[in-house]
Amino acid sequence: MICADTSSLVRFLEGETGPDIDLIARAALRGDLVITPPSVTELLSYTEARPRLADLLAIASVLPLDATAWERAGLARRGLKRLGLRATLADALIAQCCIDAGVPLIAHDPDFRHFATHCGLKLAT
Repeated sequence: MICADTSSLVRFLEGETGPDIDLIARAALRGDLVITPPSVTELLSYTEARPRLADLLAIASVLPLDATAWERAGLARRGLKRLGLRATLADALIAQCCIDAGVPLIAHDPDFRHFATHCGLKLAT
């Protein structure tokens, strides 16, 4: 399994190219692409037409977000913010889902490097 963040999924849906897009395409073909509940929410909240979104949501499994993940995500976010690093609520939850599931994250958003450096997130390369 490999998870894709909203930043890369949007790029994928818009037909952009790049290493993150290649990773998503390969994972989708293998059937091991997963996404997080916060990414589902972010993707569905975009107002632009995304004709490929329904297809993507049909093939990607959604990682669980259990009741205790909220606390771990909050503690990780607090730790990063204390270091003066950017850590949005959605990114903290996305990172925590991946950490808990032990799956690497495909992310175009550079803010995830903080979760990798300080919180144990594995980034896909």
